[in-house]
Amino acid sequence: MTDSALLADRPAPARAAPHLQSISAAAVRARLLAREETAFIDLREEDPFAQSHPLWAANLPLSRIELDAWRRIPRRDTLIVLYGEHDGEDLVPRAAAVLAAIGYTNLRRLEGDLEGWRDAGGELFRDVNVPSKSFGELVEHERHTPSLSAQEVKALIDAKADVVVLDARRFDEYQTMSIPSATSVPGAELVLRVRELAPNPSTQVIVNCAGRTRSIIGTQSLVNAGIPNPLAALRNGTVGWKLAGQVLDHGATVRAPRLLNEIHQARAQADARRVADRAGVRWIKLDALPTLREPGRTLYRFDVRTPEEYEAGHVPGFASAPGGQLVQETDHHVPVRGARIVLIDDDGVRAPMTASWLAQMGWSVYVVDHDNAGRDFVEKGQPAGALPPAPAHRTIGVVELADSLQRTAVIDVTTGVNYAKRHIEGAWFAIRAQFAQALDRIAPASRYVLTCGSSLLARYAAHDLRAALDARGQPDADVRVLEGGNAAWFAGGLPTESGDTRLATPRTDRYRRPYEGTDAPAEAMQSYLDWEFGLVAQLARDGTHHFKVI
Repeated sequence: MTDSALLADRPAPARAAPHLQSISAAAVRARLLAREETAFIDLREEDPFAQSHPLWAANLPLSRIELDAWRRIPRRDTLIVLYGEHDGEDLVPRAAAVLAAIGYTNLRRLEGDLEGWRDAGGELFRDVNVPSKSFGELVEHERHTPSLSAQEVKALIDAKADVVVLDARRFDEYQTMSIPSATSVPGAELVLRVRELAPNPSTQVIVNCAGRTRSIIGTQSLVNAGIPNPLAALRNGTVGWKLAGQVLDHGATVRAPRLLNEIHQARAQADARRVADRAGVRWIKLDALPTLREPGRTLYRFDVRTPEEYEAGHVPGFASAPGGQLVQETDHHVPVRGARIVLIDDDGVRAPMTASWLAQMGWSVYVVDHDNAGRDFVEKGQPAGALPPAPAHRTIGVVELADSLQRTAVIDVTTGVNYAKRHIEGAWFAIRAQFAQALDRIAPASRYVLTCGSSLLARYAAHDLRAALDARGQPDADVRVLEGGNAAWFAGGLPTESGDTRLATPRTDRYRRPYEGTDAPAEAMQSYLDWEFGLVAQLARDGTHHFKVI
């Protein structure tokens, strides 16, 4: 039992929702057009969010607010516009109560929720990372980014032509499936490393991703930087490759060399700076960063190098956001539209190239201009983010739980993907925000034990489960949190199982991308490509994007 539970045998009463003012869709649109700082937040799980949402809505599920809010919305007086319904329940009051309890002071509800946005003529988009994907389509539309079909690229590879294929995705995505002969070069690395991989200016360079966006942005990065080689995106990426009936590699491990020719790096630095200047990126010295911290302005600071480089040493206060993924997932990293962004690297290439794209997407972006590359990177590892204190809760150890497992309802609030991989034998999966529905599936018990990977989320969920049980007339039920979570259970060699064995709620916490994995149906992949082709027209109808392609 925790010390806090010794002081309070039961959790505190349910948090009261603050009185919320409404804000109309027209007023939200006006703020976006005026570039006034706004966090437009969809409280649903990722799958329903991906089915339909406004362009600049960011997904912050009610289930994870305490874990993510302080990091993603760092300024507590940011104007936060909330909307979201699940199964007929308005999620806004519960979310507003949590946000107010952890310090946010400027909350609004979207008038009429998502229907209100639609009724006001607002455009609705599907899928995830839509600002970045629609921007990528606009880039190709306006700059006619060169591309080759899957059949054309395969013919070059089969003919052993002078060609290199560069995969611009994360390394783990590349390992899952890749174009034969491809080298992993995540997006922000392309301009930095292309000369090492294709020193002969006559070598054909192909850039690919899973679908279209990172292929387009990566190829256009090389075009903008003035790389002399013939350049092309693999049209429609690995999706297009599969739709063409061609075979992908699995488990590839080829990465670009880390050491760079000094002449190549100097050229890349000059190219990157020129592109950044064209895009309107601003430069700032590291010791001048405090001048950007103004009341009423949100400042995000990102280190765009690889995660491995970041952990080996970084500037304190900068979060890890590899440049290619930052451009691809801007809505996740920077949910406050109108905020300022500062980027840093240690090579003078990756930060300015990343910044050039963010600036074209309408962000106010700075790059740290410094001569002390390496000497300022003094903090090691992945810093632990600050989290709000969890409500009082009781705990149970793995040995005690193992002895009473048959008499206990174990509820796992980890991600659905992790639950399917491995979980405690007999445990139920449940989305934390949906405990009321979950308890309809779980037989009543005298004891309920909450767990997740480390029990971090479970600590916050205990309060909600207690409230749901009280509402069902089970005030005497014992609610505990598993000490050390699933990790402790697994480490103890205790019984586990895999698969969707007991789903108390559907696994809607993650949207299955049509282009991920190796088993996506051809119809879903083609539908996804058709959707991407229509994004430019949707952007024009929406009109709030501020995109300006150089």
